Amino acid sequence: MSQVIHIIDTDAAARNSLAFLLVTAGYAVRTHDSGRSFLGELDGAIPACLITDMCLPDVSGLDLIKEVKARDNATPVIVVSEQGKVSKAVEAMKAGAADFLEKPFQDQRMLQAVENACTPAKTHDEAPSHEDIRKRLQALTTRERQVLDAIVDGLSNKLIAHRLDISPRTVEIHRANLMSKLRIRNLPQLVRLMVAVSEN
Repeated sequence: MSQVIHIIDTDAAARNSLAFLLVTAGYAVRTHDSGRSFLGELDGAIPACLITDMCLPDVSGLDLIKEVKARDNATPVIVVSEQGKVSKAVEAMKAGAADFLEKPFQDQRMLQAVENACTPAKTHDEAPSHEDIRKRLQALTTRERQVLDAIVDGLSNKLIAHRLDISPRTVEIHRANLMSKLRIRNLPQLVRLMVAVSEN
């Protein structure tokens, strides 16, 4: 494989574990412990894919995405972030990230994300129209919309419960209901949906 998948993560154990997963799956991989290290080693080469943590010590994840897109807009970027950073994921996808995964992620989920990113012609989950998204959002109750907004703000179920003065269990129920009404299965799909709404 002439093109290389680059991994940027300050956590050496996480970086090496992901590299091992991808190498085992047949990908060529290079790892970096910082955004500047990655940018300095590009030398004009176009990576097949970039996988980066949102929290880097020398350059923000958002700035890194913007710089990569400025050099080559076709380079797909997969963002990895700690749980509860939904608002950051929304910002990253607005900046051009192709996908978003929460840590800890399942190996198969990462491999699927990389396969999608490295195969531009491959169709992702069919994107709903703006009108369809609006209809789905209108189907939410006031409380479900409040929970949705809190999720996008990056709050945990416990913090959402505190904000809305309800129990964490009630938050879980509202969360399950809104995911069903929006016809989404996971957080990355929710992020993509909210990015589509904000861009409309």
